[in-house]
Amino acid sequence: MRNTLTLLAYILLISLYSCEKEAGEGGMATIRGKVIIEDYNFDFTILRDTYPAQAYDVYIIYGKDEFYSDKIETSYDGYYEFNYLREGDYKIFAYSKDKTLDYNETSERIAIIKEVSITSKKQTVQVEDIIVAK
Repeated sequence: MRNTLTLLAYILLISLYSCEKEAGEGGMATIRGKVIIEDYNFDFTILRDTYPAQAYDVYIIYGKDEFYSDKIETSYDGYYEFNYLREGDYKIFAYSKDKTLDYNETSERIAIIKEVSITSKKQTVQVEDIIVAK
């Protein structure tokens, strides 16, 4: 009986450690970046200014999830950081006005998406700037 319990405990331990963990929280890696606003006139023909996006929502999608997994706001200088992530693939995005639409329809928003992979446990990944139109 004791040998059977020991064997079961051993099998349970091996199965727990052999499970591959998916992208998401629970690790030691970091994804960071910056959001920049391009401030245009009403029909997107003149770029009036460019500046860091303060208190701007940035979203992260873990792995193959279909809905965003977490959301944070940028700091005063446009920077954001997602911490405690595991190895895997991620999508980082922020919403922007769609510059391709007629200026009467500029309320439409599109997601500006950056795809990122974490390949080691303590990695810090710097994402290319996310540039959004205002």
